Amino acid sequence: MDYQKLAEMLFPQITKTPEDYEKMYPLRNLPEGAKVTRLGPSPTGFMHLGNLYGAFADERLAHQSGGVFYLRIEDTDDKRYVEGAVETIIHSLDFFGIHFDEGASMDGDKGAYGDYTQSHRGPIYQCFVKKLVSEGKAYPCFLTEEEIGKIREQQEAEKKTPGIYGAYAVCRNWTIEQIQEAIDAGKPYVIRLKSDGHPAEEGADGNMHGRRVCVKDAIRGTLDMPENFMDTVILKQTGIPTYHFAHVVDDHLMRTTHVVRGAEWLPSLPIHVELFDKLGFELPTYCHTAQLMKIGEDGNKRKLSKRKDPELSLDYYRSQGYHPAAVREYLLTILNSNYEEWRMANPDADIDEFAFTTEKMSNSGALFDLNKLNDVSKDTLLRIPATELAEWLHSWSQEFAPEYEYVFRDMDLLTQILDLGREDRKPRKDLIYARQIMTFIGYFFDESFEIEDEYPEEAAADRKNILQAYLDSYDHNDDQENWFNKIREIAVDQGYAAKPKDYKKNPEEYKGHVGHVSTVIRIALMGRSQSPDVWMIQQIMGENKVRARIEAELNR
Repeated sequence: MDYQKLAEMLFPQITKTPEDYEKMYPLRNLPEGAKVTRLGPSPTGFMHLGNLYGAFADERLAHQSGGVFYLRIEDTDDKRYVEGAVETIIHSLDFFGIHFDEGASMDGDKGAYGDYTQSHRGPIYQCFVKKLVSEGKAYPCFLTEEEIGKIREQQEAEKKTPGIYGAYAVCRNWTIEQIQEAIDAGKPYVIRLKSDGHPAEEGADGNMHGRRVCVKDAIRGTLDMPENFMDTVILKQTGIPTYHFAHVVDDHLMRTTHVVRGAEWLPSLPIHVELFDKLGFELPTYCHTAQLMKIGEDGNKRKLSKRKDPELSLDYYRSQGYHPAAVREYLLTILNSNYEEWRMANPDADIDEFAFTTEKMSNSGALFDLNKLNDVSKDTLLRIPATELAEWLHSWSQEFAPEYEYVFRDMDLLTQILDLGREDRKPRKDLIYARQIMTFIGYFFDESFEIEDEYPEEAAADRKNILQAYLDSYDHNDDQENWFNKIREIAVDQGYAAKPKDYKKNPEEYKGHVGHVSTVIRIALMGRSQSPDVWMIQQIMGENKVRARIEAELNR
């Protein structure tokens, strides 16, 4: 077989050589040890937590080594393409503070190693497929879907591994005349890798024996796997490459040093190893991350599901308004096992000071816990200045919840509200995510104020008497001690114990205690039986609003 002639016959339009592309995409001029990583999402319209999980690992590996982190759009599967999905990808990643040095962006490609969208790189892939064909390492296959189906039925009957390989790869040894005849007849074809592998065979000892490949994974250590023996499709009938081939060519030409991807790609690793080998490319360092798991209703771990778990989608965190710093903090707790210990020892340190390593990444299921994220978020928001938090909430609201426009009319007021209790000796941790914050601080604003809780049973009958006495004695200039002494006097006048312990000791002598009286006032002002310090809240609300709230409740 004249393979060079075959290559020219299949790809007459391809005039560039692999050497041309090697010159076009030279080795990067980076410091020794610098890592080049990439995120390669598919534009399916669904950005999930796994994308973000991998992106944080990619970003840390590249940036703390002085390397490059880039975004590549992997859209070779045109059946899954969703209009507008690329914009969704870029917006979602930007929301969570993922910033790329190179790659696709809203303003076009940035960087010297593009085009960064795979569907735009057709001639590059075809050039390298042509190279494999010219070397007898790939061939055109004219099998129809129907013929492949019959082969599969035969393999199942013979209890053989399904696929196109060995004797089942019927086009593998066609002559150039047979190929030309099929092309002239208009038969569609794909290009398949001509694998050198062989399926494992059962030995005399009853065990399966075959050649294996060993790959050093930066997370999982040495992986020992059966070699690939499938004649995998590398170029589809449309001339578009499969993911297997495209990522090998791109990772080489874009000079990727570390590939972070999910464990679901482990079965494909032998194919990728063979492709790198046949193309003469150096294998990058693979980092196969653990799958994201959660505790199911039955108490057992299970994979996060697109159908069952809304928290798998990044849209969930954006629409709920989780601050990117909180999500980043939380993901690092499940990415590196020593992160929480580091954070406890360095409570005020910048997160980028943490030394991220693949060695501390789990190679089993990484457990995702929404409650834990909420706890981490409480601590994270406490470290963000109130002015900065107010601005972030405003930008979030403009995109996701414009109905809260009234909250942002007075940014100084909002800053005071957000700072409430944060400087206490034991700081309050009331703030979790934007929608929860809007609800939590809602009582400050007439547009969202409502009486949510029932008045305490012990004081419900005296509600109006208590509120009238409070209104009559109220002086906005009272300090906290004088203010509470007045409430204590009202309690005693109305037949309540001045101290809870007195009521507990002799309940028959009192209607209730001062706590029940203060709860009446709290509910009239905030609509809730639980809130931060009432005196502090009143100082922020101002005298007019305090009086208006009490009067409204007296008239209800």
